[in-house]
Amino acid sequence: ESENTAVFTTKFVTSDHKEITLIKHNKDDNTWEFFSNDTYYDYEKIARIVSLKEIIDIDKGVLDVADMKPGFYAHRKSKKDSWTIEKLEDQ
Repeated sequence: ESENTAVFTTKFVTSDHKEITLIKHNKDDNTWEFFSNDTYYDYEKIARIVSLKEIIDIDKGVLDVADMKPGFYAHRKSKKDSWTIEKLEDQ
């Protein structure tokens, strides 16, 4: 993906500087989503759209799963852990 690609994330990642612990690569529209392990109830209030470069600048560890195919997600407990990749159930 291009560094200019728009991706979805949350204020927890961009403003609160929480660790990225979940990455989704959606099959239906080929979009990427980057989440921390924070709980939220209204995604619209905390959602952010940023460039892929901004996400890479926050956490270069996301590059470890840059080749993840659409329809899969990667998760980890913290930056110190390796990513585990699994198939998204609803895709």
